[in-house]
Amino acid sequence: MDEQTLRLTLAPDDRVPPVCSGCDHACFLVHDVHHRRVREAPLLIYRVELEVPVRRLRCPVCGPTRERIDWLPGRSPVTTTLRQWVERLVTLLPIRHVADLVGLHWHTVKTIDKKRLQRDLPAPDPTRLRRLMMDEFALHKGHRYATVIACADTQQVVWVGEGRSREAIRPFFEWLGEAREQIEAVAMDMNASFDLEVKAQCPNAEVVYDRFHVVAKYGREVMDRVRVDQANQLRDDKAARKVIKGSRWLLLRNQDNLKPEQAVKLEELLAANASLTKVYLLKDQLKTLWFAEDEATARSGWQEWAGMALSSGIDALIRFTRKLEPYLDGIVSSARHRLNTSVLEGMNNRIKVIKRMAYGYRDTEYFFLKIRAAFPGKMR
Repeated sequence: MDEQTLRLTLAPDDRVPPVCSGCDHACFLVHDVHHRRVREAPLLIYRVELEVPVRRLRCPVCGPTRERIDWLPGRSPVTTTLRQWVERLVTLLPIRHVADLVGLHWHTVKTIDKKRLQRDLPAPDPTRLRRLMMDEFALHKGHRYATVIACADTQQVVWVGEGRSREAIRPFFEWLGEAREQIEAVAMDMNASFDLEVKAQCPNAEVVYDRFHVVAKYGREVMDRVRVDQANQLRDDKAARKVIKGSRWLLLRNQDNLKPEQAVKLEELLAANASLTKVYLLKDQLKTLWFAEDEATARSGWQEWAGMALSSGIDALIRFTRKLEPYLDGIVSSARHRLNTSVLEGMNNRIKVIKRMAYGYRDTEYFFLKIRAAFPGKMR
């Protein structure tokens, strides 16, 4: 036996009758006794193991049954004291670290934490929901995704489900029940599945397309394409081509977030290339649609922006504008509902941290419980 393991053998107190675990009545008829070895909370530097005699009773009400031991529920391999300690630790440390610290198997610690979440995590109240945010995140490698839905007013995650199709998110609306009628607005990216299911399930809800996603799509489909095309035209000028090829993040970042030396480089880059200047300026003007005072102003701003984009002579920009036009209603609705999923983007970053802390999750139900626990919401 390890010299740092303290093993204690317990004995029943003859003065206290055993109690049936089924009916909670005292029973003096002992059928047999078997011994269980369980873990107790550590004592200083010692790992503590208990040899516990568990009596099987012949209860006149329940028949053969085990005696009740309050601090050792069911067939648990750990005592209530150790379980409570593990429950506190898992809120502070990764599961692997807790397992190493207390000397338990990873799966045992995970099971304790999962039962804690199932027991303590309060169920969301659908009657309080008015405005929602929907987004997707990578669940596993191989293009497997999950959908997270949060209350836009309290930032409470109310539902997480595997998949990002209409069928995948339909259980959320089934859970919502009659409260679907009270949903006023839902912020999302330009995901057709989300859009169609929200319109089908929530007749009074307006879809609000998130600025972050639209601008990110503009960066990928317009700015990146124009930057590569301009670099390809400079094959004979290797120095200039290298500058344009290496300017991706400079062009995509908000100007307010640039360091002084980066701002100078950006100014020099735009001064030397008219096409990059056009798409960069139109990117900033596109953002203003989400800050319009009212819907009429937003639509007027779109007409002005689309006119400039379509007359720019830049193929990537023209294609993007024509693809974006069918989504105009979801853009201008932001004038009435100041919603966006930037909060969910921050949530996605934290979700990645939760996943890394567990070195990946094989139990998606447990992973989703951890996500809900990380975002309990704010008081309104």
